[in-house]
Amino acid sequence: MTTHWTQDAVFYHIYPLGLCGAPAQNDFNAPATPRLAQLHGWLDHIQGLGANALYLGPLFESTRHGYDTADYYWVDRRLGSNETLAALAEDLHRRGMRLILDGVFNHVGRDFWAFRDVKQNLQNSPYCSWFTGLDFSRRSLMGDPFTYEGWAGYYDLVRLNLDNPAVREHLLNAVQQWIETYHIDGLRLDAADCVSLDFQRELAAFTRRLKPDFWLTGEIIHGDYRRWANPEILDSVTNYECYKGLYSSLNDHNYFEIAYALNRQFGPQGLYRGLPLYNFVDNHDVDRVASSLEESAHLYPLYALLFTMPGVPSIYYGSEWGLTGKRTPHSDAALRPALSLEEAARSAPQPELPAAIARLARLRHSSSALQHGDYWQLHISHEQLVFARRSAEEILVVALNASDSPVAIDLPVPDRSQGCLVDILNPGDVFPFENGKALAVNLPPRWARVLTVTGA
Repeated sequence: MTTHWTQDAVFYHIYPLGLCGAPAQNDFNAPATPRLAQLHGWLDHIQGLGANALYLGPLFESTRHGYDTADYYWVDRRLGSNETLAALAEDLHRRGMRLILDGVFNHVGRDFWAFRDVKQNLQNSPYCSWFTGLDFSRRSLMGDPFTYEGWAGYYDLVRLNLDNPAVREHLLNAVQQWIETYHIDGLRLDAADCVSLDFQRELAAFTRRLKPDFWLTGEIIHGDYRRWANPEILDSVTNYECYKGLYSSLNDHNYFEIAYALNRQFGPQGLYRGLPLYNFVDNHDVDRVASSLEESAHLYPLYALLFTMPGVPSIYYGSEWGLTGKRTPHSDAALRPALSLEEAARSAPQPELPAAIARLARLRHSSSALQHGDYWQLHISHEQLVFARRSAEEILVVALNASDSPVAIDLPVPDRSQGCLVDILNPGDVFPFENGKALAVNLPPRWARVLTVTGA
């Protein structure tokens, strides 16, 4: 079986402009301020959680939030300089960690240098063909003497014309610089559902020529994930299909919701068997999961499922302490706060949660079944979910209990007649089984058991 470094990956996701406390607006005149250097102090904590890959949100020069790029070749001066990022990348790789950046290729900001040239020179600009829907017969909603296509109706985000070879060359040259200068290990493609598949196919071939194990994942909200994640294009996509069910199945006391999605994706007839989807419970665009859950104790079985389901798990910065945050109709700022590592740990709403996450990450790192094993459901009820993960080397039984009380259930044991179930999440607990069934296995409240199968 061909292996890839992401099989053993646990991601930690940071939105740098937020965590580092950058000003909301870039004036493009201030000197570079190395706020990004703060992240050196986070790396011990991140590794202590068991994360070995860092996904950094947008880093390059932009107007406000990073997804409105002004220049792909220079680090945003609010975060520092190219040297600031290079030093962080070197520290990461020295620790054996991987680095993933945001690739924002569908659109740019109005301060993007080529769009500024269009605003200044109008039809005489050599960059008119760089943008989609440019029309000099009408005015834009932003007051320009021309109109253009904005991403999803947002006119501060100007859509690039990815059919233009010069645009592609500009973007691919930027990616090459990121690989050669910062030795990045992959990209997360923003708004991948809007980016032409032909460009994504060219990007995949280009990056894999430069770095054969380069990893590409795409932000996909809806659709058949196989359209993007396949041998010719991306390695993975964001698993939004499971995102909601991971928390709403707990709120509704209805594990049937997430069980249906897991079976559909990864069961014996699953659409995405063998596809390492990028799994998450929150990120920079959605409410913090601690704000979405009605009972904070459910954070524990929630993360237990995140780390044992098929796919690649990701932790969003601050959520390991149970931090809350909700978006408003006009702002995502509450999702992307500035954080002091020491203060966040000291005032954590859930101070025990990081240790629980670290236990789960250690299990995943040590288990071939959790990294790439098959999935099949063994038991489902409103507040209990039991499934097996199986690789050539091992069989695991994962038993989740969302109830606030301990529950004793009979567990079917796949592929074995008799032996023992040994709990590797809660060491010391062992349960014998006969005739392919372990009777009255006690499941602790709001937690899980991860049981390795021994015997014949």
